[in-house]
Amino acid sequence: QVQLVESGGGLAQPGGSLRLSCAASGINFNTAIMAWYRQAPGKQREWVATITGGGNTKYASSVSGRFTISRDNAKNTMSLQMNSLKPEDTAVYYCKAGVLNPFWGQGTQVTVSS
Repeated sequence: QVQLVESGGGLAQPGGSLRLSCAASGINFNTAIMAWYRQAPGKQREWVATITGGGNTKYASSVSGRFTISRDNAKNTMSLQMNSLKPEDTAVYYCKAGVLNPFWGQGTQVTVSS
């Protein structure tokens, strides 16, 4: 049974930081292409960042230079370090594993507000 569990969401001020984590089980994590997506109220879910099993990364232009995706294959975890947060980063953030038949986590709320 595949499980992806996100944690680390919460409230941050503009310019602040948060770190999200995704704990995975039931998949071959070492080779899985992992990604973060987010969905703001009233908007479609959008891609944020991807990391391959070998550690290659890609970012959406809206977060490039501010967010850093990483993974620990020994612990089956993926993280998203979010710095210089903006109100428009407010969304539910989802962890995704795989590409063709992906698995999704339940999401964690990130709110950026003063």
